[in-house]
Amino acid sequence: MFIIRLANGNLRVPETAIGNDGRIIGNAYVEIGPQDADYARLAAQALTEDEVARRRAQWRDGDEALQREFAEFARQNADYRWSDPETDADPA
Repeated sequence: MFIIRLANGNLRVPETAIGNDGRIIGNAYVEIGPQDADYARLAAQALTEDEVARRRAQWRDGDEALQREFAEFARQNADYRWSDPETDADPA
């Protein structure tokens, strides 16, 4: 997630919601203005909305080769059972 400088000068800043048990509930953006104590520090890292869109497009374009490589790997290993150690029960 990025710190985004909006056209009105405010910043859209990522914020994580954490539950009482310490687990992440979700990520969201909050909008802050120049009156916020962290504004100057965060503004130094901010990108415009256009810069964010360009970066995301570059990553998507770069991901195509990786996605093809993974698809080929998965095809070659179709008999392998992918597992999730947190949800799969121990057969013993």
